[in-house]
Amino acid sequence: MTIERNVTVYDGPGGPFEGMAVADTAWDGPRPGVMVVPNVLGTKEADFRTAERIAALGYAAFVADLYGQGNRATREDKSPTRFMDALNADRALLRDKLRASLAAMQALDAVDPDRIAAIGYCFGGKSVLDLARSGARVRGVVSFHGIYDAPPFPNADDMTAKILVCHGWDDPLAPPDSVLALAAELTDAGVDWQLHAYGHTGHGFTDKSANMPERGVVYQSDADRRSWRAMADFLEELF
Repeated sequence: MTIERNVTVYDGPGGPFEGMAVADTAWDGPRPGVMVVPNVLGTKEADFRTAERIAALGYAAFVADLYGQGNRATREDKSPTRFMDALNADRALLRDKLRASLAAMQALDAVDPDRIAAIGYCFGGKSVLDLARSGARVRGVVSFHGIYDAPPFPNADDMTAKILVCHGWDDPLAPPDSVLALAAELTDAGVDWQLHAYGHTGHGFTDKSANMPERGVVYQSDADRRSWRAMADFLEELF
């Protein structure tokens, strides 16, 4: 197994965008594709490593860029949420950027365009839920410690994606009322959905660098391990 990264520049609203395609060079044909949508900071090394782990499971991975080429943030920035805030304020633009990233992944030689899933972390978890809400033809999405507020416009009439939500029950950014609202929304939409809630777990539980207990953002190894296993089982069932 030789897993290789390839920078992928693609067009979209407000582009160009710079994603990362990750696949095993030993494959002799296209595989199911899994799009990875990063957290508030945008694409970074941690996301590329996640994509490599997904490729090791037998899938072609693609790290999406929703902010645009060169637009990245760090926790040390004066305004690390500025790129996310702009998209939170324009959910239709977020939807269109997600669809552009999806199309870029589907065009990759290593990807079977008819067998697609998407996973996301934090803001990325919110984003993949919006991708499902848009009616995009993806087989499933996984939201890790996402944010659940619905966009200010109706979901697509035909939501086809199966949905897995991996949630820290003590997440201050997604309190129980928002979880229940999401459950009601997805139930009303008639989609196949499941929720895995981890007790004594806050926001960012998959992020080993997360250490802000005063804000409820802390890495939790058990929830990290269990949610990855849940995702792997979910993808296996999809494909």
